[in-house]
Amino acid sequence: MEENNINNEELSDKDLQDNLDEAFDSHKEQDQGEPIDEITALKNKVSELEDKNLRLFAEFENFRKRTQKERYDLLKTASQDTLSALLPVLDDFDRAKKIADALPEMDAFTEGVLLVYNKLYSIVKSKGLVELESNGKPFDADLYEAITNIPAPTEALKGAVVDTIEKGYLLNDKLIRHAKVVVGI
Repeated sequence: MEENNINNEELSDKDLQDNLDEAFDSHKEQDQGEPIDEITALKNKVSELEDKNLRLFAEFENFRKRTQKERYDLLKTASQDTLSALLPVLDDFDRAKKIADALPEMDAFTEGVLLVYNKLYSIVKSKGLVELESNGKPFDADLYEAITNIPAPTEALKGAVVDTIEKGYLLNDKLIRHAKVVVGI
């Protein structure tokens, strides 16, 4: 009987040990499972925040570049209103030059008008104003405004600008006034 008791005790000890091992293993799996899940979740969160940070930084850089370009464009064309207001004055000077060329008795006056015209034209040219060339060029509706059509004097002038009524101007490669032209048909 004593042997049976010892066997039962051994069995109980052995079962107890197995039960303890199983419990320990299952507890160990739970302990390891939770930190691994937590670590994975934290890594995902860090990755997500890094991505968000990178996107915000890129968005800020784009905003900075865009505002810098807008500021540059504004400064580049800030004088557009003033120069546009001076265009009729340049047109008047052109007409005065044509009339003055026909009146040789007014050479001194003509010389004075030419000096003022050249000074004014050099100032507006230094600000980026460029006269749009039109005579003899193919008609382009983006650059020219057709006032009228006439029969082309030559075959080469068909569909081209025959005469310019009012000059067109570009300011820093931006059209600020269409040239008013006569087109050959």
